[in-house]
Amino acid sequence: MRTSILYTVLLFWATALQAQRISYTDIDRDDYRQMNFEIIGKVGGNINIYKNFRNKNEVSVYDADMKLKDKVNLAVLPDRVSNVDFIAYADQYYMVYQYQKRNVVYFAAVKLNGDARMLADPVVLDTSHLESNNEIKVYSMIYSENKQRIMVYKMSRRQERVYLLTTMLYDRDLTLLRRSTIVTPPQPRDGIFNDFVLDNDGDLAFGSSTQSGNHDYITRFHLIVKKAAADTLVITEIPLREFVLDEVKIKADNYNKRFLLTSFYYAQKRGNIDGLMSMVWDKTTNRQHASYRFPFNDTLRSDARSDNTSLKMAFNDYFIRQVIPTRDGGFAVIGELYYTSSRSGGWNRFDYLYGGMGMMPYNYYYSPYSSLNQWRWADPWNRWGSGTLVRHVSENVMVFYFNPDGKLQWSNVVRKKQFDDNSDILLSYLLFNTGSEIRFLFNQLERREQILNSVTLNAEGRMKRDPTLKGLDRNYEFMPKYGKQTGPRELVIPCMNRNYICFAKLDF
Repeated sequence: MRTSILYTVLLFWATALQAQRISYTDIDRDDYRQMNFEIIGKVGGNINIYKNFRNKNEVSVYDADMKLKDKVNLAVLPDRVSNVDFIAYADQYYMVYQYQKRNVVYFAAVKLNGDARMLADPVVLDTSHLESNNEIKVYSMIYSENKQRIMVYKMSRRQERVYLLTTMLYDRDLTLLRRSTIVTPPQPRDGIFNDFVLDNDGDLAFGSSTQSGNHDYITRFHLIVKKAAADTLVITEIPLREFVLDEVKIKADNYNKRFLLTSFYYAQKRGNIDGLMSMVWDKTTNRQHASYRFPFNDTLRSDARSDNTSLKMAFNDYFIRQVIPTRDGGFAVIGELYYTSSRSGGWNRFDYLYGGMGMMPYNYYYSPYSSLNQWRWADPWNRWGSGTLVRHVSENVMVFYFNPDGKLQWSNVVRKKQFDDNSDILLSYLLFNTGSEIRFLFNQLERREQILNSVTLNAEGRMKRDPTLKGLDRNYEFMPKYGKQTGPRELVIPCMNRNYICFAKLDF
C-alpha cells in the first residue's frame, strides 16, 4: 500500500514538473502589427508592457492571468523622444528617456510602480548641447546583472580621431556615485567602439576594433576597461598574430571578477571560420588571465552544418548569441546559424554584423552603437519588408561548454529549421534559464503551422526535446526571440493574431 502511494505521488510530481499553463491577452484593436513595444517585466505582481505607435506612448498593465487591468497614457513623455528604456525591479521600475528641445538633448528618468503610476516627478540626469537642430540619439544606458549599478554614457568627437567619453554611474536609487570625463587615445581611421558592458561592481568594459577593407575582418582589437572609482582607462591589446577575428562579444563574469571575450576566428582573410577564440581578463590584476583558441574539427562541423553546406563552410553563417559564465570559471557559448537570401543581392555576413553596430556618426555626437538590435524591435515601420523579396533562414543552435582551463568539456546542437519571407519576427529562439538547466523555445513549421517547441539542456550537456506545449492556440503565432523571462519559471512572449500583436504568459 505504502509503495503504491509513493509511486503515485512520484508520478504526479514528475507530471507536475512538465506541466505548463498558457494565458493569452485579449486582442486590442489599437495594437497594430506595426506597433513598437517592450516587455518591461513583472512588477508588484503585474505584467507591465510598454507600447508605442507613432506619437502614442502607453503602458498596458496585466494581472497574473494576462487580463488587462489598466492602460496608462505616458503623458510625462514630451515630443521628440528619441529613445525609451526600462529597468525593472520587484516593486518598481525606471523609465529612462531622452528628448530634444531645439539644440539641447535631455536625458531624464521617472520612477513608476506596478500599476504604471509615477512615484516621483521626472528627474533630468544630464543635458547636451548640439551644433544643429537635427534629432539624434546622444545617450546610452546600461546596467549590471544584479541591477544595482546603472551607467549612462555618451561619446563625442573632440578631434578627428580623438573622442571624449563621459560616464555617469548610479546606484539602484539613481544616486550619482561618480561622473567621469575621459579623453580616449587616438583611434584608427577604420576603428569602431562596440559591446559596452557593466559588471556588478560598476566597472565598464568595451572594445575598440580595427577592421580591414569595408567592414570585413578585425585585424586589431583592444579591450578597454574603466573601473568604477577611476577616471582613467585600462587598455589591453589582444594579440592576434596569424589570424583575424569576427565580431567580438564581451561578457561580465561577476562570479570570478573577470571579463570574457569570445569570437569566431579565421586563419586567413576571405577564408572560412576555423574556430572559436576566447580571452579572460582579470580585474584584480588588471591584465589578461588566459587566452584560448579552439579549432573546429570535422565532427563538430558535421553536427553544426545545414543540409546544403559543406564541412569547411559549416560555421560561416553562425553568430554568437550568448555567453554564459559559471561559478567555477567555465563558460558556455551559444551560436546560431542565420542568413538571408535575395534576388537583388547576395548575403553579406559583414553588413549584418557591422551595418548598424559600429560607431555611427550623429553630427557632433557619436553613438557607440546603433539602436539596431537583433533581439528587440529595430525599425517598426520597415519590419515587414520593402518590396524586395528577402528570405530569412535560421537553423541550428550550437552550444559549447568550456571548463575553467579553456578545454571543451562538451558540445551539443539544438536542431531546427526556420525560414520566412521579408520578416524574421517568427524565427530564432528564446533562452529560458531556470538555474539548473536552460530551455530553448522556438517555432517549428509543422503541417503549415508554426508550433512552439521546447528543448532542455542540463549542466552536463544532455539534451531533451520536451513534449509539445499544451494549450497552444492555432490563431496565435509566437515571436520567441522578443520574449522575456519574468520569473524563475515564467516568461512572457509576444505573438501575432491576424494583424494584431498580443502577448502570452507561460508558467512552467
